[in-house]
Amino acid sequence: MPVRTPDPDDLPEDPTPSGPINLDTGAIRLPGMPDSAKNPGWLSDVELAEIRRRLPILYVEGVPVRTDGTGQVTQVGILLRASPMGEILRTIVSGRVRYGESVRDALFRHLENDLGPMAFPLLPPSPVPFTVAEYFPMPGVSPFHDDRQHAVSLAFVVPVTGTCEPRQDALEVTWMSPEEAASDAVAAEMEGGRGALVRMALASVGALP
Repeated sequence: MPVRTPDPDDLPEDPTPSGPINLDTGAIRLPGMPDSAKNPGWLSDVELAEIRRRLPILYVEGVPVRTDGTGQVTQVGILLRASPMGEILRTIVSGRVRYGESVRDALFRHLENDLGPMAFPLLPPSPVPFTVAEYFPMPGVSPFHDDRQHAVSLAFVVPVTGTCEPRQDALEVTWMSPEEAASDAVAAEMEGGRGALVRMALASVGALP
């Protein structure tokens, strides 16, 4: 089962003379200009596929949570999405780190992309992942699997205080109790082995008995 690690959208046609614009990076694609000259952080589908075949790719992942006044986790936000094959799957916030982008900025960008601009995530002054998850294209190497690539993911627990309105390919965000989010039933619906990642996230903040 492929893990959800979103890539930049296909570039739309821009009616201005400057040509199409990559909405994920802001890079302007001038006619006839090679990709490397437009922006070293932007990759075409062909370039991305070639890099995935040769190198590990760095990702950030976020487990959104609600907390009470003492900082205890009361709810966990699990995203629902439709796969390209038409399956309904559960997942968490996830995405690649751009060239030249800090881990903090990448995490905030993907939280806003997936949960909406009114989610108001609270990132600590010095973000430290609760674990480093390795996704392999070969099943059985680790609890996490991505049949497209070898991905190394920095995973964070992130409190959110605002209203979450999922965007991009997410259908909705379901708020669950820590016990429900860590259940076998929910883990069976998570893609790429992320049920184990959610359990690790909750254990790291003392939200599991």
